[in-house]
Amino acid sequence: MEPTTVKKKSPQRFEEDPKPQMSEGMKKLKKRAARTAGFIGTLASAAKETVAAVKEDVQATRERDPAARSNKEVLLLYPGIHALAAYRVAHRLHEKGYYFGARAISQTARAITGIEIHPGAKIGKGLMIDHGMGVVIGETAEIGDHCTLYQGVTLGGTGKDVGKRHPTLGNNVLVGAGAKVLGPFRIGDNTKIAANAVVLAEIPDQCTAVGIPARVVKKDGVKVEDELDQIHIPDPVAQEIRRLEEKLAALEGELSEIKKQTKGRK
Repeated sequence: MEPTTVKKKSPQRFEEDPKPQMSEGMKKLKKRAARTAGFIGTLASAAKETVAAVKEDVQATRERDPAARSNKEVLLLYPGIHALAAYRVAHRLHEKGYYFGARAISQTARAITGIEIHPGAKIGKGLMIDHGMGVVIGETAEIGDHCTLYQGVTLGGTGKDVGKRHPTLGNNVLVGAGAKVLGPFRIGDNTKIAANAVVLAEIPDQCTAVGIPARVVKKDGVKVEDELDQIHIPDPVAQEIRRLEEKLAALEGELSEIKKQTKGRK
């Protein structure tokens, strides 16, 4: 009798269940959660950096504003400090690509302080914005260290340029109340722009500029001689006044001649 062979049963293989596919809605939700986490992390780190920067801004204001009596007063009551603090947070968000959040912060600061600083602008340390109402700093504007801006200053563009559209201020630049600096050019180190001046071209280092359009009147502390006569200065108000003076002089001459002729007839 032949021995019977027992066939071994091969172990039964169980197929693993395929991983469930993530729906498009879940993918979007996960991506949004990651971006929100990144936003919060960037916001937190920017806030820490801003605390250190604000200390320097307060010190700069104390040094340059004789009306500032204490650090507490400057920190709590000066709109320039508040606008700069908001800008530094917004600028960090802008660099990381959170453009909507950055603009939301800058526009909120504008509503509170009256100072509009685009988050894309680049600002050095020790900037003082005195009074501040009406100050506008454009997206591609750059400001060096230890500069001073007074109320009503605009660092803007002309509408004709693309890319770099706004001015660059060197270090220790002072821009007076109501002055407008328009265009993608540089204002040199230690230069002063007079109140209500309109600057449309580059100004070198160590200068003082006044007028509409602005012209250099001092260079390295020495008065600059103006070789142009009044007619050729591109100031429309001065030109119109000169025209009226010339017409008045001509009319006075004609009137004088008529009087002489009338007396001769008598």
